[in-house]
Amino acid sequence: MPELPEVEIVRQSLDKKVKNKVIQKVLVKNRKLRFMIHSKFERHLYKKKIIKVDRFSKHLILIFEDTAGFIIHLGMSGTIHLYDMNKKNIFTNTSFYHSPILPKKHNHVEIKFDKLKFIYNDPRRFGYFLTFNNKTELKKKFSHFGPEPFSKSFNIKYITNYFKKKEKNIKNFLLDQKFVSGIGNIYASEILFISKINPTRKAKSLTQNECKKILLYSKLVLRNAIYRGGSSIRDFKNINGKMGSFQKDFKVYQRENLNCLKPKCKGIIKNKIISNRSSFFCSSCQK
Repeated sequence: MPELPEVEIVRQSLDKKVKNKVIQKVLVKNRKLRFMIHSKFERHLYKKKIIKVDRFSKHLILIFEDTAGFIIHLGMSGTIHLYDMNKKNIFTNTSFYHSPILPKKHNHVEIKFDKLKFIYNDPRRFGYFLTFNNKTELKKKFSHFGPEPFSKSFNIKYITNYFKKKEKNIKNFLLDQKFVSGIGNIYASEILFISKINPTRKAKSLTQNECKKILLYSKLVLRNAIYRGGSSIRDFKNINGKMGSFQKDFKVYQRENLNCLKPKCKGIIKNKIISNRSSFFCSSCQK
């Protein structure tokens, strides 16, 4: 599943290509995604000008001139392809997941601009589209989410207060979107490794200094991943012909049974299943 950095890369691609463009036609080929696409979806988008492509957590937000718009969540396998009708498109994928070339199957939604086509592809159909009519409705859509790692609300006071008396382990908290929005399994493992915190530690056991490390390295790891274009596990290229390269910086993720990369550490990277998710950590330096 795309995590915050990968969705941010898609946002940047869309912002360059569809910002200030007017939607000329909307074609929904399959409404049965994770949530049913409602019957007024086409009418909601038709002839609207996109003035901003935003993002919250793992959600893309396309905003119109009248402050209405729509939200996209890519789910497990969703990708957005941009097809320029005036060019021979080699790479159409705006992300680094799945095929860089426009697939022939599972193209569920098409949004046409002048000379440009936006195509949503999703084999597993866990993604979804939601519409909103104004800023108030948009804010309400995310009212049950915690702050993003880059938000001012995500600070040391918030973290220490949240962890008080909490029995749940820290790995699960980093994945809990009610605590912090946007961190997924890959980056949670990397954050905890750099912080030298074992993923099974109870949240209430973390010291003030360890909470500061969670705060600092959450921002650092995600910013580095965005800078490097996200994690392209399968080495596919995006619409600009570039590859995500953060996977080259993995310290623990998918490094099971390999030596720890920290200087002077003789630990071995282990993989423990926590809440049905693989958690990679060093057997020695993560306490």
